[in-house]
Amino acid sequence: MKRKAAEPCPCGRPRPYAECCGRLHAGVAAADAESLMRSRYCAYVLGREDYLLATWHATTRPAMLDLAHGPQPKWLGLEVMSSTESGDEAGVEFVALCRIGGRARRLREQSRFLREQGRWYYLNGVMA
Repeated sequence: MKRKAAEPCPCGRPRPYAECCGRLHAGVAAADAESLMRSRYCAYVLGREDYLLATWHATTRPAMLDLAHGPQPKWLGLEVMSSTESGDEAGVEFVALCRIGGRARRLREQSRFLREQGRWYYLNGVMA
């Protein structure tokens, strides 16, 4: 799914997509783990499997994703509950809202991130 540069960013920050997650999707390194997490949420909204895999830590990255398989969620919003950082490790707890097959879903996750060579990567997450 293409996103127009001037459209609001799906991640919830009050900026146009091009000035927010669009920059990260184009290759700019995330300044912090929360920004990476928001850009990954945005990638789910836009179906950007390439970005999701590229920002997944090599030790936990799946061989592939198939976002087009099965019922397609309509992503409705993101709320960051907390964000912590200690050196090259970080955690972000968030709630993502979506609708799948007419049913609303609330996904809460505590995600872990690692920074390597100046770039943040998603390591893993635990659903709450």
